[in-house]
Amino acid sequence: MTFEKSCGAVVYRKHHGNLEILLIKHINSGHWSFPKGHMEDGESETETAMREIMEETGVDVILDPTFRETVTYFPRKDTQKVVVYFIGRARTFNYTPQEGEIAEVRWVDVGHANQLLTYENDKVIVNKAKAVII
Repeated sequence: MTFEKSCGAVVYRKHHGNLEILLIKHINSGHWSFPKGHMEDGESETETAMREIMEETGVDVILDPTFRETVTYFPRKDTQKVVVYFIGRARTFNYTPQEGEIAEVRWVDVGHANQLLTYENDKVIVNKAKAVII
C-alpha cells in the first residue's frame, strides 16, 4: 500500500458583504475542489497548504491552523491518500490559474459552493468551515 499526503485550504474573502470561497477546476479530471497539493520533504502541513494555494491560484493567504479537517480516500486500489484542510483568509484577491494544471479559478458565494463542488467530502468540509468563518 502506498500512502500520499496533501494539504490545502478553504480560502475565503468577504467581498461587498458576501462570504466567498476560492474554488479551482482541474484540467485533467474536470472536478471542482479547493486548492491543495502534495507535501514536499521537510514541509509542515501549513507550509504545504500555503505553497500549493500560491502555486495553483497565485492567491496569498493567512491560514488558521486551529481549523484542521482531514479526508481519507483511495485514488487507486493500492494507494491511500490523506488530505488535510485548513481555513485560509485571502490577503490578495486576484488569481492566476496554474498553467497546465488548473483550468479555472473562481470566487464563489459560500451558499452556492455545494452546487459547484464535485465531491461530497468537499461539501462537508465547506459546511464545517462556513460555521467557523461566519
